[in-house]
Amino acid sequence: MKAIFKILFLILIVGFTSCSPKIKSNFTNPQPTLASDEKVALLDIEHKLPKNPIKVGDLRFQDSGFSTDCSFNSLMNQARIEARKSGANIVKIVEKKEPNLWSSCYRLSIELYSYNGDVSSLPQYKLTLD
Repeated sequence: MKAIFKILFLILIVGFTSCSPKIKSNFTNPQPTLASDEKVALLDIEHKLPKNPIKVGDLRFQDSGFSTDCSFNSLMNQARIEARKSGANIVKIVEKKEPNLWSSCYRLSIELYSYNGDVSSLPQYKLTLD
């Protein structure tokens, strides 16, 4: 009977940890953390970076195989949270793979930047309600 509970517990743990997309991060130049109310610009591939931003690091969102909640808006919101933690106020997508036959998730490569100007004036992606 104890073996059954151990197996069910293990399945439950694996189920909860494998349902989110895998995030790989590399922060080469972290800045002071931003407050939750500070603006973060979300730049898609077609949006241009402003002049003289400081690169803070990179993020990569990948499908873990059993991922859920990995829509474009959800990943961009997670990227904004990670950006604030590392002191970045610009999230710039450099590679985007849309869901297809092999994966139901977006896969994104993102660069994070710190910029001294007004990021709210930059042309950018607007999050929509799902």
